[in-house]
Amino acid sequence: MAKVAFLGLGVMGFPMAGHLAAKGHEVTVYNRTPAKAEAWVARHGGRAAATPAAAAEGADFVMACVGNDDDLRAVCLGDEGAFAGMGQDAIFVDHTTVSAKVTRELAAVAAPMGLGFVDAPVSGGQAGAENGVLTVMCGGSEADYAAAEPVIAAYAKACRRMGETGAGQLTKMCNQIAIAGLVQGLSEALHFAEKAGLPISDVVEAISQGAAGSWQMSNRYKTMEAGTFDFGFAVDWMRKDLGICLATADETGASLPVTALVDQFYKEVQAMGGSRWDTSSLIARLRKLN
Repeated sequence: MAKVAFLGLGVMGFPMAGHLAAKGHEVTVYNRTPAKAEAWVARHGGRAAATPAAAAEGADFVMACVGNDDDLRAVCLGDEGAFAGMGQDAIFVDHTTVSAKVTRELAAVAAPMGLGFVDAPVSGGQAGAENGVLTVMCGGSEADYAAAEPVIAAYAKACRRMGETGAGQLTKMCNQIAIAGLVQGLSEALHFAEKAGLPISDVVEAISQGAAGSWQMSNRYKTMEAGTFDFGFAVDWMRKDLGICLATADETGASLPVTALVDQFYKEVQAMGGSRWDTSSLIARLRKLN
């Protein structure tokens, strides 16, 4: 069992840290809002720390799941940042979805300090975190990944090293690009069925058995039909992720016309008051247009 610090106790981090404790790891948590850290300790045991540096002291692994590039820099750097508290050979594992640029930047700071660094964004949403069945895509050295993978296994159903530093984040971008186009296509199919007077459940039963089938179709069509969008990954966070994808595409020369279009559709959903709706809310935009 390892000594682990977990930084960031949002809808993903709170249950992920809980799985670590349940597996017998010695867990110290930090959250920008201390009440959340106190609530976690009340439920799972362990202890809370006042700063990322204090949480990281003596830890073999420091896991982070925060908001964006700037949030990640804030918990890593400075006198109160995690790097300042980590000892030689400790490994920082970042589960935040951020740019590959900030990942490489922070890994370059960690290396001369004798710290390992693994970028390890996750897919599976809140339900995946709560049930301990996330998919984790990792970048970093083979040695750092091999050391971190058994700890990550506490909340992962699948974990894979994709390459050197930044490869995990680039793979997560592929994931978000694929989801964006898929959810828009599913929204249009269900909207079309509604307009054509077809029973959606029957349509999904028929087409989900063939090439059109997907996780999104099986798990979201009922809530999409009902117009309830309070389950899953929020539109605000999806737009943050798609912004990273589009910026990286500009850097690499990749063409992402559908992703750019769907990003604008999500912008329209935000204007409808759907910032905290889940990503399947694209269908609400279509219903509003008609």
